[in-house]
Amino acid sequence: MIRVLGIETSCDETAASVVALAGDSKPEILSNVVLSQIEEHAAFGGVVPEIAARAHVEALDGIIEAALADSGMALSDIDAVAATAGPGLVGGLIVGLMTAKAIAAATGKPLIAVNHLEGHALTARLTDGLAFPYLLLLVSGGHTQIVAVRGVGDYQRWATTIDDALGEAFDKTAKMLGLPYPGGPNVEKAAAAGDATRFAFPRPMKGSAQPDFSFSGLKTAVRQAAEAISPLSDQDVADICASFQAAVADALGDRVARALARFRETFPDMAAPALVVAGGVAANRTIKDRLQALCAEAGFNFVAPPMKLCTDNAAMIAWAGIERIGAGMADENGFDFVPRSRWPLDGISAPMVGSGRRGAKA
Repeated sequence: MIRVLGIETSCDETAASVVALAGDSKPEILSNVVLSQIEEHAAFGGVVPEIAARAHVEALDGIIEAALADSGMALSDIDAVAATAGPGLVGGLIVGLMTAKAIAAATGKPLIAVNHLEGHALTARLTDGLAFPYLLLLVSGGHTQIVAVRGVGDYQRWATTIDDALGEAFDKTAKMLGLPYPGGPNVEKAAAAGDATRFAFPRPMKGSAQPDFSFSGLKTAVRQAAEAISPLSDQDVADICASFQAAVADALGDRVARALARFRETFPDMAAPALVVAGGVAANRTIKDRLQALCAEAGFNFVAPPMKLCTDNAAMIAWAGIERIGAGMADENGFDFVPRSRWPLDGISAPMVGSGRRGAKA
């Protein structure tokens, strides 16, 4: 039996979790406590790094205590401590990693510094027992990537954004239209009453041989459309949101379709390949429906972990720690590891915005 305490403080959620694994049995999430800071940042229309770091300092000890209490465990029962060490807002990363180091030092337990993106990449193995390899689409506030997940610590980035992450584009669109933060859910809510054909927004990169994403041009088109018909009525806002969402789904579908074909070519012997979708944007129904349809056409299994495990949480960090222990890689990122605001999963590919963005929500 391995029990790992996970700590996550990379952006605006303060989280702690205990995950256990016994032999070949299914892993068990014994606790998963997440404290959101949405209210603290809503007035600013986005995450303010200093406010986030201060909130982590104030809340983290209590969140860890709650996670231990929910799991029925004491610190002496924990076999290792895993904490997000990057990428993300460095102030928050310092709070979480230093707390984890203090706990590990005081209890004599191993410390595992975890890449936040690896937590997302391995979540489907926690929830669905998925075997390697598989394809990962990570769509969140700070990252938009397609990654071939070949094994623990073995990741190949096939595509990323060359400018804005998709979640950031949703948030900025919402802000331009006067919708509340966080933008993604509110854009989707407004779009439900809109006409998706009213505005002919561009589909960035659609049809391009380059595999990457781009959303800054789409965001600019939204701003120009809004300015042209200002002041906006509620129906104008709804139509812009619906048209924006349709453009996103088309662009995303085009990029993912290319990646599915490449995965088939790379792993031709796989009978049932899988596409895993993670990140907060994965909650968008229009996007999810498009991806499910693509997978059905291409003969891929569509895997989307529960939303509470797709957004920032500590269970995925604890699980990544367990995976690293099982792979004999627990000592690679230990007490000497320092927080990294940039930390791409794939260290070979050329650095780009979506490969580990500095100071962005992941």
